[in-house]
Amino acid sequence: MPRLSLPDFLQASASLPILDVRAPVEFAQGHIPGAVSFPLFSDEERARIGTTYKQMSQDKAVLLGLDFFGPKMSQLVRQAQKLAPNKELRVHCWRGGMRSGAVLWLLELAGFQVHLLDKGYKDYRHWALAEFVKPRPLVVLGGLTGSGKTDVLHALATQQPVLDLEGLANHKGSAFGSIGQPAQPTQEQFENDLAAQLAQLSTTSPVWVEDESRMVGSIHIPSSLFEQMRRAPLVVLEIPREVRVRKLAEEYGVQDPAALAAAVLRIRKRLGGLATKEALAAIGEDDMEKMVSLVLDYYDKTYSYGLEGRPIIHVPSTTCDAAVNAVLVQQALASADLLNPNPSLADGA
Repeated sequence: MPRLSLPDFLQASASLPILDVRAPVEFAQGHIPGAVSFPLFSDEERARIGTTYKQMSQDKAVLLGLDFFGPKMSQLVRQAQKLAPNKELRVHCWRGGMRSGAVLWLLELAGFQVHLLDKGYKDYRHWALAEFVKPRPLVVLGGLTGSGKTDVLHALATQQPVLDLEGLANHKGSAFGSIGQPAQPTQEQFENDLAAQLAQLSTTSPVWVEDESRMVGSIHIPSSLFEQMRRAPLVVLEIPREVRVRKLAEEYGVQDPAALAAAVLRIRKRLGGLATKEALAAIGEDDMEKMVSLVLDYYDKTYSYGLEGRPIIHVPSTTCDAAVNAVLVQQALASADLLNPNPSLADGA
């Protein structure tokens, strides 16, 4: 059967849907970005086939798989017709074996042009993990909590390559970071999405990324990429505390008070008993500026400690206006002569 290498498979027209024929539980754990779950077997059926293979024989497992496959054939064809009205699509399973081969046979029989991924999703995972090792000329945007770093990153994205780790992780990185956000992806899916985004970015021009700890909520940044971030030039926005307090109070003032209280309680050991009690009282009184100010005492101290020993380009500003600060950080970087090609940056040194 015709098979495509991973680059050819991924570079096919975006209009061609990718059908992932693995079981739903496999798809939920991680999949190629943009792929559609098109399971040949349910989770239970897959488990039964696996048990039959281990305890009886491959032949009996194949026959059981065919028992499950037969009654579904017309339904699978109808589903494929809805997903690919032009009758051309891409298909893969775990390692390019019997499941994707069976679906290819069925769909070609029904008149589809099918592009099959050689070595399957397993090959995509190998490729994804390799993306994190590639040296990249990163520029890290830092600043104390409430400096509006994410907003500046989005403003930079209109002119410069940007990597938004918090956007991919559905988390803002603090104890409050999950509030108002969708559920976080699995670690595997985060890595898949991250690799796909990295592959679209330049490996020679500076790429802006927000300063993060190793963990973003429950997601950890791949070690090889994180080490590159720690070695990269660090451009730190310096925004007055009162400006940051107002910005955060506005952002969190519209959030669920119960969610805010839960976030405060998650860091109560670090805040201390009195500060925790006062912060919870401030939430109850709808005094967001007081709550934010109390919490910032902890976050400012923690972030400042994390800056020790790192070379920093300081960028003072009196505002959290993202457009203004995007210009300031670009000017500061240009003045430091880090926008020009630099072998040490390209080596990730």
